[in-house]
Amino acid sequence: MLPSPARIELSTSGLSGSPAPVGASGKRNTYGQILKSSALIGGSSVVNIAMGIVRTKVMAMLLGPAGVGLMGIYGSIADLARTVAGMGINSSGVRQIAEAVGTGDSARIARTATTLRQVALFLGLLGACLLAALCLPISQISFGDNHHAGAVAALSLVVLFSSISGGQLALLQGMRRIGDLARASVWSGVWGTLCSILIVCLFARAGDARRGIVPSLVCVAVMGIVVSWWYSRRMQIDKVLMSWGEVSAEARDLLKLGFVFMATGFMAMGVAYLVRIIVLRTMGEDAAGFYQSAWTLGGLYVGFILTAMGADFFPRLTAVAHDNPQCNRLVNEQAEVGLLLAGPGVLGTLTFAPLVIQLFYSARFGPAVEILRWICLGMVLRVASWPMSYAVLAKGARQVAFWTEVAANLMQVGLVWVCVLGFGLKGTGIAFFGGYVFYWFLMYAIVRRMSGFRWSAANKEIGVLYGVMIGVVFVAWYWLPRWALVVSGTGLALLAGIYSLKKLCALVPLERLPWPVQRIVVFLRLVSPGDDV
Repeated sequence: MLPSPARIELSTSGLSGSPAPVGASGKRNTYGQILKSSALIGGSSVVNIAMGIVRTKVMAMLLGPAGVGLMGIYGSIADLARTVAGMGINSSGVRQIAEAVGTGDSARIARTATTLRQVALFLGLLGACLLAALCLPISQISFGDNHHAGAVAALSLVVLFSSISGGQLALLQGMRRIGDLARASVWSGVWGTLCSILIVCLFARAGDARRGIVPSLVCVAVMGIVVSWWYSRRMQIDKVLMSWGEVSAEARDLLKLGFVFMATGFMAMGVAYLVRIIVLRTMGEDAAGFYQSAWTLGGLYVGFILTAMGADFFPRLTAVAHDNPQCNRLVNEQAEVGLLLAGPGVLGTLTFAPLVIQLFYSARFGPAVEILRWICLGMVLRVASWPMSYAVLAKGARQVAFWTEVAANLMQVGLVWVCVLGFGLKGTGIAFFGGYVFYWFLMYAIVRRMSGFRWSAANKEIGVLYGVMIGVVFVAWYWLPRWALVVSGTGLALLAGIYSLKKLCALVPLERLPWPVQRIVVFLRLVSPGDDV
């Protein structure tokens, strides 16, 4: 459950790497940084969401629930393999490069960047070879037979290409080039979507669309490495010649923290893999497809918030990790903005869950609706808890991060097993929500002990208000007619959106907001001049 810092850029003309002052103007500047990075990443996420709508709709029509479930399992295998192969160096590399950038030492930056690229290539090759060698037992464990061994072996290309592109994107993020990282996300998503759809369509015309799943995943990885290379080559980094001994010494620093990232990431991917296998073995391929669709849509809206959080927030937090008051302030501010952005969207998703499922997939995916609604509850807690988990990562507390992840994932696996047996397919969503309830309390206790952290009064107010609103809309599903639910849910989502907009405008000067938001604020001031918007 611990996040791997997401990859996105901060151009030198964008967000500053220096911490903001603690005063009122400094706080406004920090909120402005958060919103600016969220806008950059959010803009790229909007494009990716649009691509996701097209991709999921076409895949659902061509593959059906069973095919979507199969794609989810292949994706989980690839994720597990590249997580282990990567040894966490992409995430630890962000931290190492951010520290080097903070010193202003160009030679140190060059050494770290060179090491990151070489180690990413080596580990990608190693991981690809291991996955190809173990394709038979992995196919047996995942599907109960060896018929998928060839497809699993082909996923080794995904591991190789993803490792290399991950190293290039980590370099962009560590250098805080958020703009280039956002552009890379957009173009890799666009080209990956177009090529993957074309491949599946070609196999569908040949008579078996499912055979195009693995080639489509490989194609997405190819687009990722091409686009990440295009943007990473534009960075001005000194050339440096390093001996094998120097590379090994630099690599040790990457791998020490990287091992924790790898272990925690492996556990998180392992849980996702186990959930899919449990659903597949107990309820069949269609049920695995329903779960996969709900899982994909559940994280769609909050994805840009979490991505922006990792892209800019993690490097900034690393710079002040040893200053507890500054660290706590940044965590509270990030959580506040995250909740304000997430609340209205979650309310809207809860209200229109059946329409969302039908829009992205088809009416055949109706059983995914209730899973999606439970996952939405967990996503709110995910947004609230991740800033605290980044504080642990920024401080370099390797053992704390590792054992926290062990506890959280053991709880998640236990909840999945119990809830699936007790509630059936919707138990997967209930387990996700229950896992993040546990995770939020665990992270709060750990960060409070480490740095004296406490939630701010503003976060308590937002948490209570949105918690009540979300709870009302969630429970109303079981008590109100559908038309009444839509009316009440839409009204609450609109009220939450206005509340969030007013709060955000109070935190950031009007002139620093994007021009469409400025027009909305001016309109609100005209219709409600008594409010401080």
